[in-house]
Amino acid sequence: MDMGWVNEVYEKILSKEKKVVERNRNKIPYTTNDGVFDDRGGREICWWTNGFWGGMLWQLYHATHDPLYLEVAIENEVKLDANLMNRQGMDHDSGFKWMPTAVAHYHVTGDKAARNRALLAADNLASRFNPVGKFIRAWNNWDGNEDGSFAGRAIIDCMMNLPLLYWAGAELHDPRFVHIAKMHADTAMQHFIREDGSAKHIIEFDAQTGEYLHSVGGQGYAHGSSWTRGQAWAIYGFVLSYIHTKETRYLETSMKVADYFISCIPESKLIPVDFRQPEKPAYEDSTAAAIAACGMLEIAKYAPDDRKEIYQDTAIELIKTIADKRCNWDETIDNLVEKCTAAYHDPDHEFSIIYGDYYFIEAIWKLMDKELFIW
Repeated sequence: MDMGWVNEVYEKILSKEKKVVERNRNKIPYTTNDGVFDDRGGREICWWTNGFWGGMLWQLYHATHDPLYLEVAIENEVKLDANLMNRQGMDHDSGFKWMPTAVAHYHVTGDKAARNRALLAADNLASRFNPVGKFIRAWNNWDGNEDGSFAGRAIIDCMMNLPLLYWAGAELHDPRFVHIAKMHADTAMQHFIREDGSAKHIIEFDAQTGEYLHSVGGQGYAHGSSWTRGQAWAIYGFVLSYIHTKETRYLETSMKVADYFISCIPESKLIPVDFRQPEKPAYEDSTAAAIAACGMLEIAKYAPDDRKEIYQDTAIELIKTIADKRCNWDETIDNLVEKCTAAYHDPDHEFSIIYGDYYFIEAIWKLMDKELFIW
């Protein structure tokens, strides 16, 4: 691998993010407005992406030991205590919120308050497990009522939240957390991953009996389509379950989804929102490319020797394409990665999203051997 461009990108990230963090130290950003980060740290403190800013800060601190990043990361983590105390705001995304914040903090400094936060979040995530259906419930009812309409819903994204349970199980020497994570992963293997390796987004189970009912379209183009970020969550999530358990079925599933993803990558290496969306409008989602690349770089460490190269090379192609074509290197602009899309049918497309920046940085850090392994 030619490391020249990776070193160049790494240095450009360090230069830009120093200025970005100095400007935005009191925020928890999600997107940008006219190049300026918004702030989800107030009324939207429970927003599911609110851990990724902290994750960026811990990656930057791990690489530089600049105290600025440490200070802002801890401030970000403490703000999330308001989420921990809000039952309606506690859902399956506890891994996304507290792995890159509290768990990362505890790994780096041994801070006991950070450990406590992470364990509270893990306890809550474990409590969402439906023992009949063997799945983790995704959301509370969005309007706050308790009619049970979402009690049977699970989504592919939750594969990325399972590392919080694996961590808690190891930290407490309590296997119940690992059992819950593995049972959910096995259910996801059975019901979310199609024969061709593509992944469904949302599944509806009967919460009373555990019976599989049907899939729901979700954030992709249509029911039965192939939402690319969902494929990326599956690629990365299943290989993480393999890393934590060494159960080969999880590695095999991750490779199966990765092989499908690779077969669908367009010649441009720019990833659409959905692999089965119409040619026009050709909405992109750079976050799917960055997340999938991170997952493939992990797969490359464990795949059979004759398969390692294809996963690593594909990951590098995806990341290099983002660096060359979809990064804004202007240091007066807060976001890094451009053309990210949350959902195909949302009114807005191809804007900046904080987890695009996070996973792009994580991928570069992996290539530079600078990563704080958060998951």
